[in-house]
Amino acid sequence: MELVDVTDSKSVDGDIVWVRVPPPAPKKSLLSLDKSDFFILTIFSKKTECDMKHSYKNYLINLIFPAFIFGSLTGVLTALVVTLYKTCAKYVIQFSEIGYHFLKSHLYFVPIFIALLFGAAYLFTLIYSKNPTLRGGGIPTSIGVLRGIVTFKWLRNLIGVFFLSLSSFLIGVPLGNEGPSVQMGTAIGRGSVFASQKKHRAWDRYSMTGGACAGFSVATGAPISGIMFALEEAHQRISPMIIIVSSTSVMFAYITTEILKSIFNINVALFGELQLISLSIKDIWIPIAVGLAMGIWAVLFLRYYNLINKFFNKKLKKTSAKYKIFFVFLITLLLGLCSYSFISTGHELIIALFDGKTAIYMLVLILIVRSTLTLCANSNGVTGGMFVPILALGAVLSSILGKTMTALFGLGENYYTIILVLGISACISGMMKMPLTAILFALEALSCYENILYVIIVCGITFVVTEIFGAKSINDSVLENRMKDLNDDTALKVIDTFVTVQEDSFAVGKQIRDIFWPANLFVLSLRHETHGAEIDEHGGTTISVGDILHVRYSTTDEENTKAELTAIVGDQNYCENETDII
Repeated sequence: MELVDVTDSKSVDGDIVWVRVPPPAPKKSLLSLDKSDFFILTIFSKKTECDMKHSYKNYLINLIFPAFIFGSLTGVLTALVVTLYKTCAKYVIQFSEIGYHFLKSHLYFVPIFIALLFGAAYLFTLIYSKNPTLRGGGIPTSIGVLRGIVTFKWLRNLIGVFFLSLSSFLIGVPLGNEGPSVQMGTAIGRGSVFASQKKHRAWDRYSMTGGACAGFSVATGAPISGIMFALEEAHQRISPMIIIVSSTSVMFAYITTEILKSIFNINVALFGELQLISLSIKDIWIPIAVGLAMGIWAVLFLRYYNLINKFFNKKLKKTSAKYKIFFVFLITLLLGLCSYSFISTGHELIIALFDGKTAIYMLVLILIVRSTLTLCANSNGVTGGMFVPILALGAVLSSILGKTMTALFGLGENYYTIILVLGISACISGMMKMPLTAILFALEALSCYENILYVIIVCGITFVVTEIFGAKSINDSVLENRMKDLNDDTALKVIDTFVTVQEDSFAVGKQIRDIFWPANLFVLSLRHETHGAEIDEHGGTTISVGDILHVRYSTTDEENTKAELTAIVGDQNYCENETDII
């Protein structure tokens, strides 16, 4: 339906014309009316009706069907692989703990184990030299891939992360399995579109986003938090397409996990059901105090990471990577012989802290040792995640706060557990800068549904404190340092050009903000066929066939970026005009 001026309109057979006759006209007979006696309000055009049908068809074929197919396939495969991985990790960690107890009572085997650690360090270094994306935490790498600034080989990455992280757990390095689960989900997402890569390349990052969310939800048992992870951390924006793809993948991953749980009697929850007291409004000072303390700790921790990273990658830059990794393995061994609480993922440590039996002096020692060793391992690229190890650090500090507050203010013992849970939630909000994900995680994994107000308060205060001091999230800090290493000697070009949206291309019918454009690409303006160029500040303009986009992007790989762009707007030749970097 369109409003038209009668002098400019052209009707075709089958068009429905709606006219309005002005008041003087009824005095004339209908056949004697001339052009001055009426005006056309609306033409219901057959062409418009066809365009609407084409729009719905394009929406179904180019959005709903691929989102459902790729999302469901990615979700199911991710659930199967990550469940297998978690099961293997569980037995490897148990075997590691048994091994350390054995070494404690048979110290003469320690030199043999040290030699094996040096061999493992050499093997890790050799693999990392061939596949740099296997280094470090899985979540920062996945975020880089999802944002289009890191490239990787999906099958090689999937296999490598699986076995290298299990090797780290066997040694006892304080890294977790949640990060590798996210990275494996990302790899599976790419593998899901691999067979139709040429035709559906534009769906690559959407499918990987769904895989990352599915990996997070299966690893933590928190599906809603998994969806929020895509919006708040991976892409840091809300988009209908991101929600559709991530929700589909998480839904099928959750269904698959539930089926596996019922068949094999697998426990998929990160923590069991917790019995928490319900705080009242007079207790509001508790989340405020915990939030302030956790916020300050998050700032100190993130700055401590920068110091450790600078020490290993600048002060010891000329030292071979195998020696630095061997140093991490050796320190892990020595600390593990002192106490297993100093090493491993930290999951069992969190469970043990709920009993509240660990002395404060030991908690302080664990906090310092685990913080240092975890950051050393990550700075040197040892494969493994930081999600649960960071939660463990938050739990240790929260345990110290809980013991101190209950002793100083005469709180009952039942307050200790709620303080511990609030501190873990605040840790996600502060160190990872994900306050919304932290709130949802507290509801799903930490049984905080009756204390939602106080979870919001503690997460909000922690986040504000880190913002005041300008602290970046640990994931962004790791990713930033990783990109400096990968692109240290690479020349950066800035390209300014125009592209035309082709018929049946991925971009047709989608809003600018919904599309995962190549990294560092900005749509400066859009010109429709019917009118001039316009600047779309909020990205809400829907793209149509024939639209001309003025784009500018910076890249270190012109061919790959051009292939990404044409996968979105359609194959075409365009002139790349290089501009100066301002």
